[in-house]
Amino acid sequence: MKATPFEFRFRFLLHGLIYGLGFVAPWNAWLHIDPTGTNAHLWGILAAKLMPGTMTAFNVLLAAGILFAAIGAWLRTWGAAYLGAGVVQSHDMHGSAVLADGPYRHLRNPLYVGTFLHTFALALLMPPSGAAFAVVFIGLLQVRLILAEEPFLTAQLGEAYLAYCARVPRLLPSLRARVPESGAKARWGQAVLGEIYMIGVAVSFAVVGWTYDSVLLIRAVIIALGVSLVVRAFAPRAAQTS
Repeated sequence: MKATPFEFRFRFLLHGLIYGLGFVAPWNAWLHIDPTGTNAHLWGILAAKLMPGTMTAFNVLLAAGILFAAIGAWLRTWGAAYLGAGVVQSHDMHGSAVLADGPYRHLRNPLYVGTFLHTFALALLMPPSGAAFAVVFIGLLQVRLILAEEPFLTAQLGEAYLAYCARVPRLLPSLRARVPESGAKARWGQAVLGEIYMIGVAVSFAVVGWTYDSVLLIRAVIIALGVSLVVRAFAPRAAQTS
């Protein structure tokens, strides 16, 4: 069930591939399981079924999308501020000490949970079958990555990590901190740069979503991705050494 070294190394590419397939839903070419038309995305279809002929359902679903995108971006940025953008973006697993600061006092895997919540926001813009595909396979990938990291960290950190796991939940965050601070300092600048895509998607939903134009919103998401790739290309060393 755990991810292979290949999956961990190329996890960002795999996420992109899953999202891309979710938006395109190429199986529709022969299965024809999704409707067609202007609002043939999950957002429009759910809105039409929940409250046909009104904008209320559109607004409720958009608010949910903004919430998922914002919480996902916050969790990832908060976690990256303590973990370090270089570690977040690294192709290799790292485990020099137990991290028990920031979100890691409430939750062991804030980055993976943040990505999963982000997926629910993007799914609103996908055809129904693509949305189901993305949510299921992104969820499975997060679980596989977690199950690959935990044995590695146990081998690296031993009893200290096992004691941490016994107190801090894996996926459902505790409202109160479960462990004392370990003394790590947050590096917010590099965290924001490293998570500029997630932040950009949340801003896109909050600003562009109210136009009710799914094509424009998808373009805003693509722009956020492009900006993040440019930032990563020009500032990888700073992110890993600062």
